[in-house]
Amino acid sequence: MSIEEYKATVDRAMQSWNAGDLEGYLQMYDPNVVLHGYQGVEPGFENVRGFDQAFWAAFPGSQLIFEDVFGVGDEVAILFVVRAIHAGDFHGIAATGKRVSIPGITIVRFAGGKCVERWSQADFLGLLQQLGAIPTPGAD
Repeated sequence: MSIEEYKATVDRAMQSWNAGDLEGYLQMYDPNVVLHGYQGVEPGFENVRGFDQAFWAAFPGSQLIFEDVFGVGDEVAILFVVRAIHAGDFHGIAATGKRVSIPGITIVRFAGGKCVERWSQADFLGLLQQLGAIPTPGAD
């Protein structure tokens, strides 16, 4: 596959996410996918599914926005932001009803047309501050 085809694959995944179609989103992943940067998410498709289902339960209707997408070889890098409302339990934090914005960057590596490996860094510290779970430095 070409880099343009890989970029189209991540774009379809984003569109599925935003439409509330988890199964469509997950079509991007290989059965043996490995995620890096998500503590506690072990390798394998079902573990990725479990993580995403838990995220969706906490932030139903979340929207994934790609701010920049570029790639080379078999990798696509994505600068993104997730916008959502905290409407369910998130790692022991009860729903707050607060609007949140979670910026991040991810690199997706493809083989055989599927994502086999993904590295991500998202601002979960900022998310916890937005939820009021930890104080924001300098805030009164």
